[in-house]
Amino acid sequence: MFSNHIGEFAALFTACCWTATALAFESASNKVGSIAVNLIRLMLALFFLSIFSYFIRGKFLPIDASAHTWMWLSISGIIGFVIGDLFLFESYTIIGSRISMLIMTLVPPITAFVSWMMLGETMTLFNFIGMALTVGGIAIVIVNKGTGKKMFSFTHSLKGVLFAFIGAVGQAVGLVFSKVGMGTYSAFAATQIRIITGIIGFAIVITVWRKWGNVGLAVKNVSALKRIGIGSVFGPFLGVSFSLFAVQHANAGIASTIMAIVPILIIPASLIFLHKKVTLKEIIGAVISVSGVALFFI
Repeated sequence: MFSNHIGEFAALFTACCWTATALAFESASNKVGSIAVNLIRLMLALFFLSIFSYFIRGKFLPIDASAHTWMWLSISGIIGFVIGDLFLFESYTIIGSRISMLIMTLVPPITAFVSWMMLGETMTLFNFIGMALTVGGIAIVIVNKGTGKKMFSFTHSLKGVLFAFIGAVGQAVGLVFSKVGMGTYSAFAATQIRIITGIIGFAIVITVWRKWGNVGLAVKNVSALKRIGIGSVFGPFLGVSFSLFAVQHANAGIASTIMAIVPILIIPASLIFLHKKVTLKEIIGAVISVSGVALFFI
């Protein structure tokens, strides 16, 4: 049974990893800033992956990848890590990881739409119904009935919601580009390529924005470094690698659906580890959004 559904189990493990990494990176970003967290976590992840790759593949770096693989995975790294995660991590500091992860349930529908555009995969009536449910579940949480002349109001920062949405688009497009470039190549080596590109991209951004001082302060913050270390293991090392493995060994839609349960998993985790208050509306919204994702791929 396990061997027949190895991709699906990898997707479930990915969801657990992303729950842990979202909480860790939210805490770290609040302490030292999101851009410093992004660079440091990618450097740590590259170190972990390189050691792992040496023992598994006999190579520290993906020097055996073709030019085609490097090109598409590099594009994926820029879109997914640099653009997507830059905005996602900033949304952590504005609206928190729990609401950000709820908005990230848009990743599977966006992934399917982009796959339809790029790879010719089909979309059905159920797809659109599922997308509507996902958006509806998110709306239940972030939108309130307005007062006076206002038809509605937002329960959370519009800027934070927008940043999380950009993060969702970045991850979705990055995932599709990964599928195009990876083929049968090692998922872990493919992640190395994406991370290397991400490090270069963030180094350029930090230089242009003159934020190297923030990175220096972050390195000296032991508490933040511990959280970045935990997030790096469960995020760009295990989480991203197993997400690519899941897409490689299972239907992209099914894998994305399983990985999208993070908004549900993160609710008890937020209660236990961050002691955050969770409303019934947020629980209902998360369940509806994830149900929409599941329906989307029927």
